Amino acid sequence: MHSTARAPLENFLESDRTLTPEAADQLEKFFRAVADAPTSLLLLDYDGTLAGFRLDRFKARPWSGVRKLLAGIQRQGRTRISIITGRPPQEVAALLALDAPVEVWGLHGAERLHPDGRRELEEVPPAIHAKLDELRRHLRREAFGGLFEHKSNAAVMHWRGHSPRKARLIERRTRELFEPLAQMEGLTLLKFESGLELRTGRDKGGAVRAILSEAEPGAPVCYLGDDMTDEAAFQAVNQAEGPHLSVLMSRTARETAAAVWLRPPAELRIFLARWMKSSE
Repeated sequence: MHSTARAPLENFLESDRTLTPEAADQLEKFFRAVADAPTSLLLLDYDGTLAGFRLDRFKARPWSGVRKLLAGIQRQGRTRISIITGRPPQEVAALLALDAPVEVWGLHGAERLHPDGRRELEEVPPAIHAKLDELRRHLRREAFGGLFEHKSNAAVMHWRGHSPRKARLIERRTRELFEPLAQMEGLTLLKFESGLELRTGRDKGGAVRAILSEAEPGAPVCYLGDDMTDEAAFQAVNQAEGPHLSVLMSRTARETAAAVWLRPPAELRIFLARWMKSSE
């Protein structure tokens, strides 16, 4: 993380803290680039970034004011907004409920939902598909007290809401099952907030690179995310040739590849408002 020295960023953060000088400088430079560019890329995680976590994930609506700000940025017509999430993409599109459909890269980038409704899903090799099916059947019978989630390219175990002791037990039992399978070529183990996912296919970094490959060269790009699964996206954005910014959106600081740390939801709203002002 950056130095603990503090400095204000004029007209930006009106919260209970100020930014490091390095973060303030990076934000100012990036927003100047957005103001000067004909189009920019705003890439966003969903859970923990645009919305708070809920035990019932279908109740995780965007924080107050976020939907209005995103809709305003959409109407300006100078920003390509893409959501990159671990969820199936249709879930996020429904929860966001923006007036204009938004592009969503779901399953950490393995499934793409275009604004016009077209879907692209990475093909799963037959051997990987069979292994995942076998694992899913096992977890439907015995989920160790956790919440099993079936994805088209993954098997997922959640333990959010359990006591620390129960959560440790579920994680240990899940690791005992998932880690040997993760040695199989084509399968990877993904740790996220209160869960583990054994998966195949593109990750969030791959989704960022795919988006950048379609963009105008040199277009400013920013990614906002909160979880360890977002680190691959931070790293991909940090390697972009044009103006770029990676933002950890988290209530607490942690080690990260992101260049700037902001706290939701207040600083998220201020960030989006500043983006909209830069795109006028």
